[in-house]
Amino acid sequence: MMRLEHRAYDFKIKATEGKRYIFDVIRRKYVVLTPEEWVRQHMVRYMLEVMDYPQALISMEKRVVVNNLSRRYDMVVYDRNTRPWMLVECKAPHVTVGDQAFRQLLMYQQAIQCPYGLITNGATSYCCHMQLADFKWLETLPAFN
Repeated sequence: MMRLEHRAYDFKIKATEGKRYIFDVIRRKYVVLTPEEWVRQHMVRYMLEVMDYPQALISMEKRVVVNNLSRRYDMVVYDRNTRPWMLVECKAPHVTVGDQAFRQLLMYQQAIQCPYGLITNGATSYCCHMQLADFKWLETLPAFN
């Protein structure tokens, strides 16, 4: 398990017709503020502001086909050659990061074929390096090269 120190980020939040929205800097629009979205937005800001990942190489909530089923990943960070580099799955804070979440991460990783995977619920985070049959848990997020 990794420990990520989230800062007090300055999010743009608004309320409309009884719903709360948060501005997503990647998608450049307001999205409904769910518990999972709160975790996703904290992770994006951590990657941008602490880890210095390039904003232009982060993709949010896109379609991926897994076992002939259409799914949506939470986030993919691409390398400078626009190949998938890190798959990120975010869970709501009350969701335990356990076997089911790890299976989902691995299924998506097989479909996307990227070397790094991260799963988090905001409080608990796991990052791994995956290459063919080799699987290694990491102590920190990898630096973006």
